[in-house]
Amino acid sequence: MASHSKLTSLATTTLSLLLERQRLQSTHPTLHLAQIATNLRTLRSGVITLQDASDVESGLADGSMDDGVIALREQYERLRGMLGEEEAEKAGLASIVPLEVPSPTLPPTPQRKHSLSPAFEPYTDDPSEPDPEYDAHALREGDILLQQRQIVQDQDTRLDHLSSSIYRQHHISLQINDELEVHTGLLGALDTELDGTQAHMAGARRRLTRVARGAKENGSTVTIGLLILVLLVLIVVFKT
Repeated sequence: MASHSKLTSLATTTLSLLLERQRLQSTHPTLHLAQIATNLRTLRSGVITLQDASDVESGLADGSMDDGVIALREQYERLRGMLGEEEAEKAGLASIVPLEVPSPTLPPTPQRKHSLSPAFEPYTDDPSEPDPEYDAHALREGDILLQQRQIVQDQDTRLDHLSSSIYRQHHISLQINDELEVHTGLLGALDTELDGTQAHMAGARRRLTRVARGAKENGSTVTIGLLILVLLVLIVVFKT
């Protein structure tokens, strides 16, 4: 049979899983669902066993029940409500119905005399001693709240680390974008210079083509002129 402390620890663990599932339900709808269902089945079985044992010990004579069992039963119902009615029905997690106990006979209410004095008790600096069972229940609730606060703080720390990482990635992306813009400008300037060089080479090629065509067309005229010049030189030489 599971002890009261083990069931309390199991309820705390299940609460942590449920809180994480609620936080990430939009992106991971089935997160921890199987583990939560298993934990709640174990918790339900343990609470029913402790409830039966407490009823046997008390004999149901005065309708008393262990406050720890009642607290565990209430925790189970809260956890079941956090899981959701639809998911609880799918997992076969029914509510724990408390056993009916005979209601105690209430003593007759004494007749109060009308008085002008106030009905409340005046404040004193020496209050009555607290109920130890109530303090134990409040302590268990305080432990659960402390654990929830610790889980939230851990999640905040992880989110801060994630935010820092995203900021660094954003900064690196901006630097890469600046480098790409510089390289794009250099490539654009090189492309412009290549276009200018190609235009100059095309002009020079056209001029060379015109010179070659002119030399080819005027080649015979130049030859005749040279022969006439040589003939004149020979005539002058022979006459002298």
